[in-house]
Amino acid sequence: MKKDKVLFFDTTLRDGEQSPGASMNLKEKIQVAHQLANMGVDIIEAGFPISSPGDFESVKSIAQQVKGPIIAGLARANEKDITACWNSVKYSKKPRIHTFIATSDLHIEKKLQKTREQVFDMAVKAVRFAKKYCDDVEFSAEDASRSDINYLCSIVEAVIAEGAKTVNIPDTVGYKMPEEFGNLIATVRKNVPNIDKAIISVHCHNDLGLAVANSLAAIANGARQVECTINGIGERAGNAAIEEIVMALKTREYYFNVGYNLKTSEIYKSSKLVSNITGIVVQPNKAVVGANAFAHESGIHQDGMLKDRNTYEIMCPEAVGVPESLLVLGKHSGRHAFTRRIKDLGYTLDSSIQETLFEKFKILADKKKCVFDDDIIALAEEGISGVKETYSIDYVNVTSGVNVIPTATVRLKKTNKAKIETVQEASCGTGPVDAIYQAIDKITKMKLELVDYSLRAVSGGEDAQGEVNIKVKYKGSVYTGKGTSTDITEASAKAYIHAINKIVVMQKGK
Repeated sequence: MKKDKVLFFDTTLRDGEQSPGASMNLKEKIQVAHQLANMGVDIIEAGFPISSPGDFESVKSIAQQVKGPIIAGLARANEKDITACWNSVKYSKKPRIHTFIATSDLHIEKKLQKTREQVFDMAVKAVRFAKKYCDDVEFSAEDASRSDINYLCSIVEAVIAEGAKTVNIPDTVGYKMPEEFGNLIATVRKNVPNIDKAIISVHCHNDLGLAVANSLAAIANGARQVECTINGIGERAGNAAIEEIVMALKTREYYFNVGYNLKTSEIYKSSKLVSNITGIVVQPNKAVVGANAFAHESGIHQDGMLKDRNTYEIMCPEAVGVPESLLVLGKHSGRHAFTRRIKDLGYTLDSSIQETLFEKFKILADKKKCVFDDDIIALAEEGISGVKETYSIDYVNVTSGVNVIPTATVRLKKTNKAKIETVQEASCGTGPVDAIYQAIDKITKMKLELVDYSLRAVSGGEDAQGEVNIKVKYKGSVYTGKGTSTDITEASAKAYIHAINKIVVMQKGK
């Protein structure tokens, strides 16, 4: 018997990017979109074209460059939004217009300040207008989980009659319990006469930690499209995590009895890529992709694993693309071994980038006893970050200690077209990192507000690389920066320069 297929609609580039401080530049968005295509997602929601010229251009570029998945754009239920959406997605061989309007009385009365009749009319007209441009139209009833069920069903029936091929029933604020949400999907299937002419989709948020559970309950009750993000990033507490949903379907195959097109072996690489680009660190105990997801420390667990891995692992690390070996390379490793390991970890890099990374690897290997896969991944991601380096670090020296005023001397190289100039400044601060940042501010003549600073060890051991992730505010906008080094002051300086280079690119773009 042929299985029904669940379609995966990835909204990392739209809803996921709405996580505070997680905005991506155009090159980073295209990089993520290509990886989503490699992973086999069915639909990529590339952005909200009307929201800004930058979003419009990124959706357009993804539609032009990324082959395979359907490329969708989001649009409110009005002609201006829908036209902008079409003008950006039309370059794809498989374009989709995704239009939405709220259907709960709370949203209708308080947010939209309209009546049910007006909203009903707007929904129908939006789908009708979108169909003039595009055969593939999706309609979302925002806050569906708190909507009157009879009103919701009437709108769903009406938009399907106008040609909507997908109807999305979102749990916009993560309110429903799994049993309730599953029953909601079952009720829509039962009470909408023409529901067989459309695919039921769900879009669940994680405010109560139930986004994945609600999505799975919906699938069990007939939903055949799930809207989710890599690592579950998104508004507030985030969205349903794509990796958790697909591995539940894979691990509990006989329970759900559905198929899918997703290549689970690409999950780990996708997770790492999004984490490094956005600066949102994956928590160690995160299901499927966390650092501890396949780690076993307990003696009892280790004994069981040695006898039969199934005693404590319900899925194998290879299934999600997690490398089995941790310790691979050291200072005596050659170029061939390094290139092979980069490839094994899923990276295809230009020879010039590989050569630069190999030089950095040799420097790192001299500093560390052991080089782990996470160290290699950090180098690879730093090498393909896609941010043009206007400023680069030439020299950093810090003096700090008990009863000593923290002082930093920083020398930066500034590249302006073909010209390179070197500028040096010194400054005092409340601590060594603050002193570095104040010296950099003097050189760049940019005063940044440090919003968030986090430091973590990339790998194990006393000589582990430190990864610094920061968020800074400049002229009302928030930018992220990341730097890695065995010296945390150097990593801190790298992260600050990374953020500054992003700002320079954005300012030039404006």
